[in-house]
Amino acid sequence: MKNTFGSVLTVTVFGESHGPAVGAVIDGLAPGLPVNGKSIEKALLYRRPFGDISTSRIEKDDYSVISGVYNGFTQGTPLCIIIPNKDIKSESYKRISGLARPGHADLTAFYKYNGFSDPNGGGHFSGRITAALCAAGAIVTDALRVKGIRIATHILRCAGIDDRDFENFSKDIEDLENKRFAVLDDKAAAEMTESIKCAAAAGDSVGGVLETVIHGIPAGAGEPFFDSAESVISHAMFSIGGVKGVEFGAGFAAADMRGSVCNDEFRAENGRIYTTTNNNGGINGGITNGMPIVFRCAVKPTPSVSVEQKTVDIKSKENAVISVNGRHDPCIVHRVRAVVDALTAFCIADMLCIKYGTDYLAKENI
Repeated sequence: MKNTFGSVLTVTVFGESHGPAVGAVIDGLAPGLPVNGKSIEKALLYRRPFGDISTSRIEKDDYSVISGVYNGFTQGTPLCIIIPNKDIKSESYKRISGLARPGHADLTAFYKYNGFSDPNGGGHFSGRITAALCAAGAIVTDALRVKGIRIATHILRCAGIDDRDFENFSKDIEDLENKRFAVLDDKAAAEMTESIKCAAAAGDSVGGVLETVIHGIPAGAGEPFFDSAESVISHAMFSIGGVKGVEFGAGFAAADMRGSVCNDEFRAENGRIYTTTNNNGGINGGITNGMPIVFRCAVKPTPSVSVEQKTVDIKSKENAVISVNGRHDPCIVHRVRAVVDALTAFCIADMLCIKYGTDYLAKENI
């Protein structure tokens, strides 16, 4: 497995859904960065399930930072965060042992790891692993905020219901930072929530689209060809279970535009260069142009559903029928939002450390 992401600033994840703990190691952090426990707790809260629109598995996420921090500041050594798994119930997986859950990694994991991977709760392929990413990402997010770079994600669409678009980035980002269900239009939030409940009542699930903005990022970040800004962000987003599509700016809609419309015209104002539109999502030629980076992630419906589906017994190669009961999310979109924010922070911080140097996050005048 490739469990480490990044070039200069790296993050490594470990653990399984029903194992003793999950965790993350950040390497390459500059010394002297503050580690704010409240920020970590908030990131974990926004990823944690809540109410009847989420799984009933509620982990308290009592994390421990076991290395890399001294007196509340990073030391510059590897920083390791561990989060124990306590609310574990593996009994429901015994009933479907050997059956490949449609939409899950059960079958592909069996092929790749010859049956040695832990199947309970999805094992290392579980969304539970992302708790550690969110905790680690909070530290990087705080460091970027000091640089004037802010990241926010909202649920643009869920169960076919649309939120409004970003209108005022600064205000909308501030609003989203204080919302557990990250929707800009409260009416849309109520409708989405009701649709999620309806799907749950039917033993089914729904998906959606997340839209992210990175505001305040300087121009010139990104390493074409293969570590372009889009490449790095897309790589990270597709590492999140359930993400099946990523687009920047106008995205696929650009295919139906004429060049004269899709092109973002430039203008100079007060010694700075701006674009009049942002169809390219803040990136040209794989390099940030100083405008807000805007991208969207398509998140598929949660694959664990109690509706009967056809499958196979992995070992006997015989056809079977499966109904996945137990504790599962009827929708993961509102929880994935926190994971997208965390991984986005790692992407941006790593690109800027490449551009400005490994101690970029600790410098005051860049």
